[in-house]
Amino acid sequence: MEWINRAITDHLKKTMQNFPAVLITGPRQVGKSSLLQTLNGDFEYISFDNPIVLDQAKNDPELFFLNHSDILILDEIQYVPDLFPYLKIKIDEMRFAALQGTEQEKCLFLLSGSQTYQLMQNVSESLAGRLAILPIQGVSFRERKNVTCALPFIPDATYLSARKNESLDTSDLWEIIHRGSMPRLVATSDDWETYYSSYVSTYIERDVNQLTKVSDRGEFVRFMSALASRSGELLNHDNLAREIGVSAMTAKRWTQILETSGIITLLQPYHNNHLKRMIKTPKVYFSDTGLLAWLTRWLTPDTIRHGAKAGQFFETWVVSEIVKSHLNAGRSTRNLYFYRDADQREIDLIIEDGRTVYPIEIKLTGKPTPRMAQAFRHLDPITTAGDTSIGDGAVINQYPEIILLEKHIRAIPVGYL
Repeated sequence: MEWINRAITDHLKKTMQNFPAVLITGPRQVGKSSLLQTLNGDFEYISFDNPIVLDQAKNDPELFFLNHSDILILDEIQYVPDLFPYLKIKIDEMRFAALQGTEQEKCLFLLSGSQTYQLMQNVSESLAGRLAILPIQGVSFRERKNVTCALPFIPDATYLSARKNESLDTSDLWEIIHRGSMPRLVATSDDWETYYSSYVSTYIERDVNQLTKVSDRGEFVRFMSALASRSGELLNHDNLAREIGVSAMTAKRWTQILETSGIITLLQPYHNNHLKRMIKTPKVYFSDTGLLAWLTRWLTPDTIRHGAKAGQFFETWVVSEIVKSHLNAGRSTRNLYFYRDADQREIDLIIEDGRTVYPIEIKLTGKPTPRMAQAFRHLDPITTAGDTSIGDGAVINQYPEIILLEKHIRAIPVGYL
């Protein structure tokens, strides 16, 4: 099995120097536990998959802490929410001792969890101000290619100059898109069909059923498949509900569960006081294109590449890679948007960096043209007040070289992600 260096490692180590506890969140099997176990230090690793350990942590937390080291890795912490108040006590005791000069402040707890919303509820009540939360997704394109550039993707000269010095190879792009980003599938030759079949079953049995009871597992899988077929489109709960035969409220609740556990990303529409008639509906993207392919039954890289949904897969993959680049650099994905107005004029992605916005189009083509960026001009009104500027625009595509399409608009090869 091939080891994969995770890009978020340096940011995680820096965060550990400033917080007494760090929580890594993300979908099941994206490498949260492996990441934490690779860190240097004297942390004792504890998995709550062990029923004996889990039982003691739930029923006798004080004895649990007496039986273990002072600094701990607690894996899948969402199974033991009652531990959060005890973590607070341990952290406050350490901080008080540091104030007295009897010990130094340090990171005591590294936590992992795959159910963000439930974890956030417990964190807000118990560990506010004491814990840093770092989301993580599957293996990125840069991680596959051993690229060390750690900058978040922004289509400006600084980023492009830094990124061009390392691998830009996309000869295996469609194999990457089909195989997906789960570390196990990236690092081994495990059977793709078997892996995702087991993954979905385990996900429903463990994660979904902890958040809400699903009486018909097949119905939930059909919902996932229906949503997958809409990756890259506006989210319409009523439409989904009619297709599956459930209520709109159920469709909305199940969508929230998928977002909570990191299976999907909801991209919010960009708003500015100087833009009129903007829509308010988010777009949905699956975080892992391998799972997307399994759910929609595109069974080989070639069928995806030459099929009717090639553009959908390409856009989903590009968005997921940009999301990973921002998360791995410690950036919030709340600054990633799309643009669409009531006249259905659309920009695939907008990155807001400070008071500058960068418009991006994502095109499957290998022949980019200036016409592909014509929607960018609809952002011009946001500069009216003078406090927001429009940065360099980009058309991400499959042509192998950077081309200047217009002043401040480049066609950027997908290998630069």
